[in-house]
Amino acid sequence: MNIAIASGKGGTGKTTFAIAFFLANQERSRLLDCDVEEPNVHLFLKGKVVKEEKVTLLMPEIDNSLCTNCGKCVTACQFNALALAGKAGVIIFTELCHSCGGCALACPEGAIKEIDTEVGSISTTLVGDSSELTTGLLNIGHSAAPAVIIAVKKNKPIKEVAHRIVDSPAGTSCSFVASVSKSDYVILVTEPTPFGLHDLALAIEGIRELKLPFGVVVNRISSPDNLATAFCKKNDIPVLLQIEESRLVAETYSRGGTLLDALPHLKQDLRDLLDRLSGVI
Repeated sequence: MNIAIASGKGGTGKTTFAIAFFLANQERSRLLDCDVEEPNVHLFLKGKVVKEEKVTLLMPEIDNSLCTNCGKCVTACQFNALALAGKAGVIIFTELCHSCGGCALACPEGAIKEIDTEVGSISTTLVGDSSELTTGLLNIGHSAAPAVIIAVKKNKPIKEVAHRIVDSPAGTSCSFVASVSKSDYVILVTEPTPFGLHDLALAIEGIRELKLPFGVVVNRISSPDNLATAFCKKNDIPVLLQIEESRLVAETYSRGGTLLDALPHLKQDLRDLLDRLSGVI
């Protein structure tokens, strides 16, 4: 079962929740850090890196001896990754390239070939005795975050487990879509603030467009009756769990601890949550 942990905005406690959810179900789950532009799960889950590999994409390379500077490749590119610069010929901005291959198809002279270019990496870390953390990291200067996310999700585990938990990037951009796509269930983590509610609504709109089942975890509540739970109740959205606001959680987090270190009683709630989701799916 694939469960994506997502949020409309950063700072809601999405990664904190994802780590706790994984630790509570460690013997039956695997955690994927798909926040590839700034992965930080490894800072809280110490272990031994046992596997590393590169993520590559096909990028265009121009043979200037064949190129006639007709500009058809530039016109074909929908991402402005190529530009016709007079006597300098065609310039390629690999940071903007989406590896669609359109420029090579459009070239009437066959002057463009595609070559493997490294855009990121994947590492597998053993946490504890055998639990796995898979981390994706996008290379600086590249915009191909979705490609690295897809590679992380396709990465074969060392040991098969029943559940795969995906820590998604915050927001509702292409990276969010790549991360939650084909999930069996999406858990949206929010906070009971006007900003949290605004961005939760955006995330819900995106999830519904993808036709994925979802529920909400409300973090840092001071009262069971709050903006987020009222919104979910009004719109018939399941509230899966509410986590109380606690200074102890912030202090523990700042020392590199986890949510379960601060609130160990949540472990059974998180195990029960996974069982409930398994039943729903």
